[in-house]
Amino acid sequence: MFSYESIAQYHTALNNNSTSCKSEVEFYLKQIQLKQHLNAFIDVFADTAREQAQKLDDAIAAGQPLLPLHGVITGIKDVLCYKGHPVSAASQILENFTAPYSATVIQKLIDAGAIVIGRLNCDEFAMGSSNENSVYGPTLNDLDNSRVPGGSSGGSAVAVQAGLCMVSLGSDTGGSVRQPADFCGIFGLKPSYGRVSRYGLIAYASSFDQVGIFAKNIADTALVLEIIAGADEFDSTASVKPVPAYSTALQTNTAFQKFAYFKDAVEHPSLDPEIKTGLLAYFDRLRKEGHTVTGVDFPYLDYIVPTYYILTTAEASSNLSRFDGVRYGHRSKREISDLAEFYAHNRSEGFGREVKRRIMLGSFVLSAGYYDAYFTKAQQVRRQLFDQTQLIFKDFDAILSPTAPGTAFRFGEKSNDPIEMYLGDIYTVFANLVGIPAISLPIFWHSNGMPYGLQVMTNRFEEVSLLQVSTLLMQFKN
Repeated sequence: MFSYESIAQYHTALNNNSTSCKSEVEFYLKQIQLKQHLNAFIDVFADTAREQAQKLDDAIAAGQPLLPLHGVITGIKDVLCYKGHPVSAASQILENFTAPYSATVIQKLIDAGAIVIGRLNCDEFAMGSSNENSVYGPTLNDLDNSRVPGGSSGGSAVAVQAGLCMVSLGSDTGGSVRQPADFCGIFGLKPSYGRVSRYGLIAYASSFDQVGIFAKNIADTALVLEIIAGADEFDSTASVKPVPAYSTALQTNTAFQKFAYFKDAVEHPSLDPEIKTGLLAYFDRLRKEGHTVTGVDFPYLDYIVPTYYILTTAEASSNLSRFDGVRYGHRSKREISDLAEFYAHNRSEGFGREVKRRIMLGSFVLSAGYYDAYFTKAQQVRRQLFDQTQLIFKDFDAILSPTAPGTAFRFGEKSNDPIEMYLGDIYTVFANLVGIPAISLPIFWHSNGMPYGLQVMTNRFEEVSLLQVSTLLMQFKN
């Protein structure tokens, strides 16, 4: 029986007629059913997936060459539009909404031969770090069902972790791909801001959001990135820079690398002591192999999370104002006397607690009298962070850091303390603030039986270097 390891291995099996797209779709549909208790999938597009599989098998039978993602079973986060299919951002405000068009990334996947098998659970409007904020209920970590999978792309991470699809897409506004990848022991990539089109991605914070990739190996990650990256006439923020052949640029860079890490990050009191010990031992191993690993001062670490939440909640307050129950979505059944009351009831009932919290925070920092004190200052800090980052990349090839301060925590452990939950983003939001690519590599295992990753960051649009360095670093996996 065929057992999936990589896209390359799967395509070899298709060419050898040892499996078929149709049989793989049936296999994954069965696996989704067997592990439905994980609550990773909100909807399974069984009929569409079977139709796509049959067409792809017919193409093989006709002697046509395989497409780049021929028959690759893919799951998509419930914030990406797929024409004719439901999309809700895991929110009641978008109940019964059907996407009128496909996101650019989804269309690129389908054009490359991928089979979209369903939409995946997430925190409502991508706001959360645990997948506990979904109207559909939480997704469970397949390694330990009592622990969270991370968020907001928890369903996308678990779908790959549990073998319910081959690869999946999520979105990353402040770590929503990398942190779930860390908690689930898989690869999670956030490209540079603008590397991948956001057209058809339901917005949370427009200057931070980026579509990201979950996979079980670097080669699959690189190939999917190569397919979905590039300019888009529907997204003015998508870069027009040429897309490198990421999938053929993975050979290990044999030159010795110069790595930096933030001393304050590794010494931070929130970091699990065992994770700290593991990272420092790993850095020593890299040094013994001839690489340079240097701790650098970065005095802005404590400003990162406040800056992130000021700016993202402000953008969320603006972006989510369009969801009012008028043209689509939840509409209150209460009696109303005026339009303002109509909006208030629709939004109060339709949005969950965490979304309402962030909308209110964003409205506050944008309000008269506080705009300059909070929003303007945060934009200035963001610029300082960017400038300092560019100085670091003048001397170093990549920045290494923890992905998260601890391993996957238990359900309910942090849900009553939003500040503690927000501080869990301390290591991931930096890459979104400065727009650089970052990846979480599944390198370590904690004594509690859970995985934890190493986060690697390179300069803007240097995904080739990021993938090559990641290939190198995986050779020293524990």
